[in-house]
Amino acid sequence: MVTIDDTDRKILKHLQQDASLSLEALGEAVNLSRNGCWRRVRAMEEAGVIRKRVTLLDPDKLDLGLIVFIQIRTRSHDADWLTKFACATREMPEILGAYRMTGDLDYLIRARVRDVKDYDDLYQRLISRVDMSDVSASFVMEELKETTELPL
Repeated sequence: MVTIDDTDRKILKHLQQDASLSLEALGEAVNLSRNGCWRRVRAMEEAGVIRKRVTLLDPDKLDLGLIVFIQIRTRSHDADWLTKFACATREMPEILGAYRMTGDLDYLIRARVRDVKDYDDLYQRLISRVDMSDVSASFVMEELKETTELPL
């Protein structure tokens, strides 16, 4: 477990909002010197608290406006099936998240596609790689909140 103090949390909050901040600007925002800020950021990177820095893109401007949640049930719950499923989902760039669930549902996938035809394409590729007993999809009508920021 890594110890994160209030200053680290402030640094993380600012980086979540804008990972391109210079060390000078970041240090000024959290009341630290450039070097002090750099040491803390570096320590959090080494500890794995900061996994990577990314650029967030506007999916609508890239013609990827449809979010789909794919609900999956399977008869097979062995390690080989899970390995095959995990590999397939990781190799499909449309799939943004894949989760093993509790309750009636076995797995949930969150994907971004252009339209229903693109979803069908994704569906066909997925079922050709992994045996599933039941697959259903729900399409997002309105996105009320979408964030990558963790609550610090």
